[in-house]
Amino acid sequence: MPAHPPERRRQLGAFLRSRRERLTPEECGLPSTGRRRTPGLRREELALLAGISATWYTYLEQGRDIRASEQVLTALAVALRLDRHERDHLLGLAGHPRADATGEREPLTAAAAAVPLLLQPAPAYVIGGTYDVLSHNAAAEELFPGLVREGRPANFVRWVFLEPVARDVVVDWEPEARGLLARLRTLAARHPGDPRWTRLVEELREGSPQARAWWSRYEVQPRHSGRKRLRHSGRGIVTYAYTAFHLAEQPEQTLVVYVPEDGHRPEDGPTPEDGPTPEDGTPPPGPRPPQALATPTGQETPVPPRPQ
Repeated sequence: MPAHPPERRRQLGAFLRSRRERLTPEECGLPSTGRRRTPGLRREELALLAGISATWYTYLEQGRDIRASEQVLTALAVALRLDRHERDHLLGLAGHPRADATGEREPLTAAAAAVPLLLQPAPAYVIGGTYDVLSHNAAAEELFPGLVREGRPANFVRWVFLEPVARDVVVDWEPEARGLLARLRTLAARHPGDPRWTRLVEELREGSPQARAWWSRYEVQPRHSGRKRLRHSGRGIVTYAYTAFHLAEQPEQTLVVYVPEDGHRPEDGPTPEDGPTPEDGTPPPGPRPPQALATPTGQETPVPPRPQ
């Protein structure tokens, strides 16, 4: 199977040749060897500057069926004095994802960023492909203490593995964290060589023995909805149903909304009917009183009691 389609390889060779021909030996610190039949650097001169084989570079420029690593392409970009956009274009032609050299966060539209705020008081946030928290509401910040801190971008997977409070908040920490890492691996596999993912994985493996051990097991799974037990500061342990919605224009950006399964808003705190909260945080047994439903006008309508 060819490394890249022939047309893509032809474009890669043409781009390299155009950038090679715009440089002179004098600009690159090489001695001038007199009159040249073609403008710019010779292939062997560029190969020398990039520290690669002249024959191999010739094959690459000729559109041969070979694959260049990101390291080699970066060396060529430096030798050719490419700017950031030209370097990204070179990597794209060679089949590598665009490198996020500036470390900028994923763009999020204003309309999508406003959705978690509209869902308050239900905890909600929008995460990107690397689990950067792109938008969140106050309920999410309260439910996941330490997730948002000044001076650093919020990242959910980094919070789970590297923030000590996460092991107290996430009741079933080990299976939840292991599943999260499997979902991160699934997403990272779609972006081989992308520094946003490689940097995050390296940070997790350096800072968490569990992440280091589990990563080598190569577990994968997609993002999904489910249930999660979390220790809320006001109510103790609460089981939440969480739902994941993928944004149409950016399928790797996901809106996640948490709803307590008992129908009670954790922000309201314990109700008198709840009675004293046990040490383990679970609600006392017995029937619960009728809940209230919100009408479209925002008023509450009591639910009639069930027939006995």
